Amino acid sequence: MKDINFDRILMIPGPTMVSSTVLSTMAYPIIGHRTKDYGNILEDTIEKMKRVFRTKNDVFIITGSGTAAMDMAITNTVDKGDKVLIIANGNFGERFSKIAEVYGANIIMLENEWGDNAKPQDVKKILEENPDIKVVTIVHNETSTGVANPIKEIGEIVKEYNALYIVDTVSSLGGDYVDVDKFNIDICVTGSQKCLAAPPGISAISISEKAWEVINSTKSKSFYLDIKAYKKRYESKKETPYTPSVSLTYALSKALDRVLEEGLENRVKRHKRLAKATIAGLEAMGIELFAKEWARSITVTSAKYPEGIVDSEFRGILSNKYNISIAGGQGQVSGKIFRVGHMGEAREYHVLGTLGAIEMAFNELGYNAEGGVNAAMDVLKL
Repeated sequence: MKDINFDRILMIPGPTMVSSTVLSTMAYPIIGHRTKDYGNILEDTIEKMKRVFRTKNDVFIITGSGTAAMDMAITNTVDKGDKVLIIANGNFGERFSKIAEVYGANIIMLENEWGDNAKPQDVKKILEENPDIKVVTIVHNETSTGVANPIKEIGEIVKEYNALYIVDTVSSLGGDYVDVDKFNIDICVTGSQKCLAAPPGISAISISEKAWEVINSTKSKSFYLDIKAYKKRYESKKETPYTPSVSLTYALSKALDRVLEEGLENRVKRHKRLAKATIAGLEAMGIELFAKEWARSITVTSAKYPEGIVDSEFRGILSNKYNISIAGGQGQVSGKIFRVGHMGEAREYHVLGTLGAIEMAFNELGYNAEGGVNAAMDVLKL
């Protein structure tokens, strides 16, 4: 580990920077996961997660990334041949289709232009034409493109039909406004390493009463991700069915404390403010943003490279010279865009420092960039 730079500033769309307060909890002694002590910690963590989800539904903690929670949502609700509507406008929306395909789903894709968000009327049209759709999936915040989808409005539509509404809030919960119960979300999944600002490797899932009806009539095709096993073990003993990461539970619990102490509304305001400053800074440099104005995320900003700028060279300068990591594009936009994450523990000085480094990197590569930091400061002064 001697060659690893532990001082790098992470301005990527996850994993995000983790506070020393949260990190220090992982040095606590390991306790038995079949003890009352761990049961108390697990129960407390779940209750805090319910508050962040804004739900009265059942919530479970999974030792596994956000993809594990996505997989759990599909394997417990989809049998072979079931119709599943996948709303996709980026890499992670498409991941739902890859998971559903594994379980033999009859997939209907509603694909949107990368950089744009989903349109509720399109969802309604497909549901009207396919009243036997069993599950609808969507990613709230598509980090691969810097796009936020209108999950509230789409939830209102899905509620009118006999379909389950599954929402990925891996990169929005704790950063953008999410209300599981008000948004009519039947299954909501999230991960630890984005806006919640905890270490990677642990996730959470909420299950509505409507979802339980479907789950109980669906044959689970997974042993580790059988949600019924989680429910049975938790209700009987306040335990997980299989060995959890005790240390990650400590960290997630402390991270949720920080989220709740700041307050969900205040947290959303901070993320909006940082997004506005980032956008202002990039636009002042003459950089064209990738996501449509009406579809832009408040936790990650995507932007197009000016002509002649090579992704690896640009991000290499930021990383090697200025000790800042940002992300490149994925899939069809690989090498064409860069992405700045401003979520979790990110603060004003992180955004200003990143914009300053971006200016200098562009100038070094022959693109005249200036004014970004001042434009962002004008936003942050308000």
